[in-house]
Amino acid sequence: MKVPFLPPQEYVFPNPDYAIAECEGLVGISADLDAGRLIAAYRRGIFPWFRQNGLFYWFATAPRTVLLPENIHIGKSLAKTLRGKAYRVTVNQAFADVIAGCAAVPRPNQDGTWIAPEFQTAYFDLHRLGFAHSFECWYPDTDDGGRLKLAGGLYGVQIGRVFYGESMFARAPDASKIAFACAVPFLERCGVELIDCQQDTEHLKRFGSQQMDFHEFHTTLVRLNDMPLKEAVGRRILADNVKRQD
Repeated sequence: MKVPFLPPQEYVFPNPDYAIAECEGLVGISADLDAGRLIAAYRRGIFPWFRQNGLFYWFATAPRTVLLPENIHIGKSLAKTLRGKAYRVTVNQAFADVIAGCAAVPRPNQDGTWIAPEFQTAYFDLHRLGFAHSFECWYPDTDDGGRLKLAGGLYGVQIGRVFYGESMFARAPDASKIAFACAVPFLERCGVELIDCQQDTEHLKRFGSQQMDFHEFHTTLVRLNDMPLKEAVGRRILADNVKRQD
């Protein structure tokens, strides 16, 4: 098994085919993690999975779990929650808080989090450049006069008409689900045609995710990454169910 070391500031990745066939998806190892490296990786269907001994490990998983925005499924229980619960969902109003919240979530069979400080810095740089976006779900705090507090959310990377989902978290029941249920239709309105979910989970299956052959996935990226959005993601309120409860 030969895993290449990626030279610093040379944002070129090898073809993932060998990594998928022989290295369980491990494409390469680098000492750097920055906005340029991340953008180059995502465009090839590659993402950083973890940091170990000061090095970053880059993977391409196959088959790839994706969600076509038009196929999102909202179950009856979540639909009822969306109608009846008091919440507000926003875009790009608390990116640093969202990624910190994701980093604080315990991961099964892992010691700590994969979202080390270096990851948070790199993704925040992408956010400042307009490539990374957060979706926040806020709940009113009855112990604090109804002041809205961050209850959960998610973040990911958007290049052209692809949104690469990275992580989500919830400090209160249903918060990340509400954020995701509001984010997907909004991204579709903006022109996003494909959401990369990376990992196959029961949680994502309930939302309508599906498996895609990696070659088909990569061909789709080549087509969609260079297509501009219909509307910029921006910074806004997506849903406000707090006022309805007043």
